[in-house]
Amino acid sequence: QVQLVESGGGLVQAGGSLRLSCAASGRTFSDYAVGWFRQAPGKEREVVAVISWGGGTTYYADSVKGRFTVSRDNARNTVYLQMNSLQPEDSAVYYCAADRNFRSIGLQVCEYWGQGTQVTVSS
Repeated sequence: QVQLVESGGGLVQAGGSLRLSCAASGRTFSDYAVGWFRQAPGKEREVVAVISWGGGTTYYADSVKGRFTVSRDNARNTVYLQMNSLQPEDSAVYYCAADRNFRSIGLQVCEYWGQGTQVTVSS
């Protein structure tokens, strides 16, 4: 079992930055790829970024490329999402999720999910 807890969300002005953290406990976290997802009111959940178990492979949605960076520190059992140049359309609940299969995360089929953290970007 892996427990995931997101933190770092909040209210920020357009153009600002936030860093989200996804802290894991339980089984060997370094065995898992981790994805960040977001869901805005009235919209479907979407994949934002994915990082492989070792951190060597990443994926970003087109909407965040060049602005968001996903990284991980397996020694701290934590995955980060650095979000820069935030825009109001980035406002959503952000979730992290873990699965042993990198491609499964892109399909939003993940073994473990966090509870989410709210990000609100004001214009």
